[in-house]
Amino acid sequence: GRAAARQAAAAPGRGAARGTGAAGGTGAAGASAALPRRPRASLRTRLRRDWQMLLLMVPGALCLLLFFYVPILGNVIAFQDYQPYLTIWEAPFVGLQNFTDLVDDDRFGLALRNTLVLAGLQLLLFFPLPILLALIVDSMMTPRLRRAFQSIVYLPHFLSWVLVIALFHQVLGGAGFINQMIVRSGGEAIGFMTNPDTFPLLVVLEVAWKDAGWGMIIFLAALAAIDPALYESAAADGAGRFRRILHITLPGMRPVIVLLLILNLGSILTVGFEQFILQRDAVGADAAEVLDTYAYYTGVIGGSWSMGAAAGLAKGVVGTVLILAANKIAHLLGEDGIYRGRPS
Repeated sequence: GRAAARQAAAAPGRGAARGTGAAGGTGAAGASAALPRRPRASLRTRLRRDWQMLLLMVPGALCLLLFFYVPILGNVIAFQDYQPYLTIWEAPFVGLQNFTDLVDDDRFGLALRNTLVLAGLQLLLFFPLPILLALIVDSMMTPRLRRAFQSIVYLPHFLSWVLVIALFHQVLGGAGFINQMIVRSGGEAIGFMTNPDTFPLLVVLEVAWKDAGWGMIIFLAALAAIDPALYESAAADGAGRFRRILHITLPGMRPVIVLLLILNLGSILTVGFEQFILQRDAVGADAAEVLDTYAYYTGVIGGSWSMGAAAGLAKGVVGTVLILAANKIAHLLGEDGIYRGRPS
């Protein structure tokens, strides 16, 4: 009698479980959700289990600590009247006076304006270029042609800016290849490398030639994650190449595009240093002055260490605010951004 009672009590539960799985397809999910959560291992257990991986992280962590985080403490001189013969503890504290002097300095306003113009041009003209290159490479059917194109496009990334500027002088300089062709045709040489008005476009061209292929690699990885069955289904429904790119490829790349766009906004005030200091004499200080060169010439060359540090600190604070704001906008649009927001 007891065995029959136990079978009768257990039968409805089994029937309900089978019914749930057949009707909603959630039988396995419900069973897994009902399982008790595994207790989290203690810190000591995890350290003993993962000590090899933690040991591999030590060199990188020390590098970040010594060369990135410790130097951040030196930003305190932005609030001091620092002199090289004084220690940080002996330098007098002046509060926000250095930042006030920055606002009143015409050279800082010029550097800020040039930086924003160059950053805006790079964002509008350079940022879409790696996406376009990735789409071109992805559409190539021959693997050999694809590998050759990738190698040719991303190898300039490994060249130094000194060599890049020298190559551009050989092509666009006063005695470069293009001007020689113009002179032989009866025209006059054009100052491509010395014209302050067209210098922002020259900068974007140099950056695009050097780094567009390197940025393409990230978007190629995003393209590889898209399910090929989506393209096959779209082609079977009669969608052409353009419509497949518009409705499958670009939406699949959207999370990576948003992530890189946010990171670029964070570094929008860091347009480079070597590229501008190498061309400063050719186009003039007014055209090539950006925030990085301003901090160098004001702090290191001019001796105003505190104002140079204040310029660098202001640039970092603005970049941080832009990253947080852009990441918040990405969350509002349904994207993850650089980190996930709190679940609502």
